[in-house]
Amino acid sequence: MTTVAISAPDLPAELEAHHADVVRATLPVIAARIDDITALFYEKLFAAHPDLLAGLFNRGNQAHGAQQRALAASIATFATHLVDPALPHPREMLARIGHKHASLGIVAEQYPVVHEHLFAAIVDVLGTETVTAEIAAAWDRVYWLMADTLIEFERGLYFEAGVAPGDVFRETVVTERINDPSGVVTFVVESTDPARSLPEFLPGQYVSVGAELPDGARQLRQYSLVRAPHDGRLAFAVRPVAATADQPAGEVSNHLTANISVGDKLAITLPFGDLTADPAAATPLVLISAGIGITPMVGILEHLAAATSRREVLVAHADRNTATHPLRAVQADLMEALPNATLELWYEQPAGHGRPGTLTVADLDLPADADYYFCGGAGFLRSVRAQLTAAGVAPTRMHFELFSPDDWLLPE
Repeated sequence: MTTVAISAPDLPAELEAHHADVVRATLPVIAARIDDITALFYEKLFAAHPDLLAGLFNRGNQAHGAQQRALAASIATFATHLVDPALPHPREMLARIGHKHASLGIVAEQYPVVHEHLFAAIVDVLGTETVTAEIAAAWDRVYWLMADTLIEFERGLYFEAGVAPGDVFRETVVTERINDPSGVVTFVVESTDPARSLPEFLPGQYVSVGAELPDGARQLRQYSLVRAPHDGRLAFAVRPVAATADQPAGEVSNHLTANISVGDKLAITLPFGDLTADPAAATPLVLISAGIGITPMVGILEHLAAATSRREVLVAHADRNTATHPLRAVQADLMEALPNATLELWYEQPAGHGRPGTLTVADLDLPADADYYFCGGAGFLRSVRAQLTAAGVAPTRMHFELFSPDDWLLPE
C-alpha cells in the first residue's frame, strides 16, 4: 500500500445567511455557557453509553476537564469562522480531529449519538425559552456542517489506508522491549495475522494503543512511531507519567511500561496523524522538541537515516537534564548517520552538557526556506511559535503537535 498524506479537509459549505445571523447573535450566549454545556453533554453521553467512557474516551482527560474544554473550543472556533469567513479557516483543527478520530476508529454512525446528547445539554443549560426552534435549527446546521466535514475527511483517511471505516485495529505481539535510561520504553510490535501485516507510514505519525486495564476498561492512547518501517514491524515509545496537581497519573502509559513484555499481545491501530514530514523533500528541515515531544522528531530522523538523506537538518531539543532526555542515545546515533545534520541541546540542569536554560530560537542558525516541526508542552509550543514568528518564519512553514486533546487550540 502506498502511504499518502491527507493533510486537510475540504472546505465545508457556507452557513446560510439566515442561520448565520442567528448564530452570530447567539454565539456570545452559547460561548458564555459552553463549558457547562459540554460538561453536561459528556455526563448525558456516558450515562446513556457507559461503554464509551470505558472503551473509547480518555478517562484522565475527562477527569481534569481537558476533553470538555477541547470540544467546547472546537465548536466555538468552527462556528466563529462560519459567521466570519475572513478569520483563518480552522482546517488544521479539523485535520487534527479527523486524524485522531480515524485513529480511534470513529465512524459516521456515531455522530448522531453525539448530536442527540449535545443538543439535549444545550437545551438543559440554556432553557427552552432561550433555545427557540429558530436558534436550535441554526446551531443544528453548525453541528452538521462540522460533522459532515469530518465524516468526509475521515472517510478519505480510511480509503487511503485501504480499510473499511473504523476497521483500524490490529492484534500485535511485542517482539522487543527497549528500556531507555530516561524511563521511556520503546515497544516493537508485529501483527499476529500474516494476512493483516502492519503498513508503512509517514514520518511523524502515531498509532493508538489499546490497553486492558485491571478494572476491565479498555483505554486507548496515541504514541508516536519512532522507527522507519521495517519487516512489517512498528515501534512506539511510551513514557510513564506521574500524577501532578494538574493531572492524574498516566493510566495507560504506566500500565504499558510496568506490565507489557516481549511476547505479550497488544491491540494497535493503523498509523494516522498530520504532523508528517515529506521524506522525498529536499528543503532544509528544523526539528524542535522538548521532553517526550522528541518522539515524532526521532521518527522523522529514522526515516531520513533509512533513506541515507543528505538533506540539511537542524535539530534542537530542550530537557531538564541528560538523565531525563528521552531516547538521547538514539537521537545521537541518528545524527551521526546524517551527514548534514546539526544538533543543539538545552538543559535546565546542564552539568557540562548542552546550553543552560530554556531553548532560544535566536541562538540557532536557521537555514533559509526551511520547514519547521515542533512538539512539546503547551507553554513550550507557544514560546517556539512566537520566537519563530519574530524570526520571520511564515506560519505555513510551521507544523506542531501537543500531546493533549486541545493541541489545535494554542492561543496565538
